[in-house]
Amino acid sequence: MKPLFILIGTFIISALVLKLINKQADFQLAARIAMSAMFIFTAIGHFVFTKGMAAMVPEFIPYKQLAVHLSGVFEVLIAVGLLLPNYKTITAWIAIVFLVLILPANIKAAIDNLNYQTGEYDGHGLNYLWLRIPMQVLFISWIYFCAIKK
Repeated sequence: MKPLFILIGTFIISALVLKLINKQADFQLAARIAMSAMFIFTAIGHFVFTKGMAAMVPEFIPYKQLAVHLSGVFEVLIAVGLLLPNYKTITAWIAIVFLVLILPANIKAAIDNLNYQTGEYDGHGLNYLWLRIPMQVLFISWIYFCAIKK
């Protein structure tokens, strides 16, 4: 839920600041700034909650903590790429694929009742998916409309 608040709050602030600076609204740029902020926020989690996030990684993937750290770095690169006009489209497609690929880890965490922050099995369980799956669809749609669709 926190990433959603970051996304919407940053979008509102960015849209207002861009309107003040440029005297016109640039909602696509504000949306890309917001998505970048959200990716930075979630990337930080990969380094702060490594143990819990490593427990989300499917069993067949070795070096789980390294995978969590690398995905955090990858999210930072996505955040930067979304802000670079020459790279925003390719970065958006990469971000969409990334969001699709990480969804199974979120589903696994929900099935296992994993609390990704503590690494304990006292999380929200399957009820979490009622929020997470629509939120993932929103993130993918947001990226598409702010960085790909003309």
